[in-house]
Amino acid sequence: MAAAKELATFNIVRKGEDYRITIEDANGDTVDYIADYDALDLISEAIDEALDSDEEEALEVDEDEEEEQ
Repeated sequence: MAAAKELATFNIVRKGEDYRITIEDANGDTVDYIADYDALDLISEAIDEALDSDEEEALEVDEDEEEEQ
């Protein structure tokens, strides 16, 4: 398996009934994917789940910083 690359940017553009997802890494290399609505919805749900699981930890850090001030 190839080493993970650092994400620089991504772009999503609607093309007809599908979406074109362009992902650029920190080296400037890009990869394009075509996804339908259902695939894009699954990506959105996965992002939401990842952020929700980290939200509580992030809020704890903010509260700790406020207490120090």
